Amino acid sequence: MIQETTRFLAYICPHCRQSVIVERSLFSLAASAAHIPCPCGKSEMTVEFKPNRVQLSVPCLFCGREHTVSCSSHAFVREKALAFSCAASGLDCCYVGEEGPVYAATARLEQAVDKLETASAAQGAFLDEIVMHEVLSEIRDIAQRNGISCACGSREWTFQINYSSVDLICRQCGAQMRIPAATADDIDDICCKDTILIRGGKPK
Repeated sequence: MIQETTRFLAYICPHCRQSVIVERSLFSLAASAAHIPCPCGKSEMTVEFKPNRVQLSVPCLFCGREHTVSCSSHAFVREKALAFSCAASGLDCCYVGEEGPVYAATARLEQAVDKLETASAAQGAFLDEIVMHEVLSEIRDIAQRNGISCACGSREWTFQINYSSVDLICRQCGAQMRIPAATADDIDDICCKDTILIRGGKPK
């Protein structure tokens, strides 16, 4: 018997601040627009299949607005985890993918939310000064080993520091990669990397 393929979708409700994680079959998602409400009834994510793309409308905890983001249908169906972020804060606003990666990413986002709610974090230049310092230090070490490159073949890049992340930008093709810098797990992740490959489009 062939098991029907499903996707897990997650976001944090900006009203009650609870994580909303649901499982939906690809068949039901493709059949009609899906509405994924928070149990509190004050927010919802919508998912709609369009020609060659999937569009999501997501309520954002960090800026208070609703983001409309999209990705290719192939990526939506195949990727283990997709993250869409708030341009204003640099933090993720929703996830799509397999159960394990989506739950793990949501748990990390919950840690970032906890930090946002502390007075000291609100007054700082970054969500976590120590984490940002460590992540930038690791990026510098990888760069010194000539370990940062782009999928287009270029090794010329620049970067932009955000409140809780660092964007690496290819100087040749403009591709961008967002490196999270919000929690201790983000330090662990980049410490495990000997190289960084920039791929994909501009962070949403």
